[in-house]
Amino acid sequence: MIYTITLNPALDKTALVPNMALDGVNRMSSLRLDPGGKGINVSKVIHALGGQSVAVGLLAGRCGRQIADACTALGLTCDFTFTEGETRTNLKIVDPASHTNTDINEPGIQADEAVLSGMLTRLLRRLTPRDIVVLSGSLPQGAAPTLYRSWTEACRSAGVKVFLDADRDSLRNALEAEPELVKPNRHELACLVGHELGTLEEAAAAGRSLLRGGTEKVVVSLGAEGALFLTPDAGLWAHGLRVEVGSTVGAGDAMVAALALCEERGMDLEQTVRLAVAASAANVMCSGTQAAERESVLALIPQVRFERLFV
Repeated sequence: MIYTITLNPALDKTALVPNMALDGVNRMSSLRLDPGGKGINVSKVIHALGGQSVAVGLLAGRCGRQIADACTALGLTCDFTFTEGETRTNLKIVDPASHTNTDINEPGIQADEAVLSGMLTRLLRRLTPRDIVVLSGSLPQGAAPTLYRSWTEACRSAGVKVFLDADRDSLRNALEAEPELVKPNRHELACLVGHELGTLEEAAAAGRSLLRGGTEKVVVSLGAEGALFLTPDAGLWAHGLRVEVGSTVGAGDAMVAALALCEERGMDLEQTVRLAVAASAANVMCSGTQAAERESVLALIPQVRFERLFV
């Protein structure tokens, strides 16, 4: 089973605002609401691809209940913990005229250490060998920056694989616990290594440096340029697919979903690359943070092109 962990979920409000102007009045042409947070997005895509997962998350208030109800309506299996406060709402502004996506994210609820500890204990009771735990997204206010490291250590001690999609201190600290896979984007990786990654070769070298710490797989998303897939024995650069952009929010989460599903199904590296790139591109074509339909993903797989790197 795949368990996705979202400790700072959000109700994603996506507004389509053609020709958006700063310091003025703008009118949206459409608005959609989606249950969000990176782990929840991963679960949505796994479900769309025909897989199964358990969405674990921390919710609060009316927005939290709205997210839980929406996830249930989508057919997701959930294990949410409710706490005090109000789950955040994140505003995504898409301007189709200028091809821009602007995110305005609330910080989220204040987390209680006892509640977070209880969530981890509950998760560990459910885990069995061969399970996969996906830790992704930001942490709630008040959570220790080492939280993902301690959760990774605990899950690995339970005999399961951990996939990590985080940034800044959360990523840096969790790497010490040697997650099975990490998926930074170019900017997150540059912040981690302390310098810009202007070329593909620089990004590949930086990504490969993470393998020396015990992590088995590093996937670096490069936006329109595609993605790097790195293991101790291989390096592949998958070219980005040219698709009509609906929203780039959630593209990385779709890739993580495909990576986890491929790991669970025992697929080889090339099969994994094809599904991960196709899933990411298909979700870019969608509005909001909705998951692309399985047929849309499968239709893109034949278009995926990649080449081997010597890194």
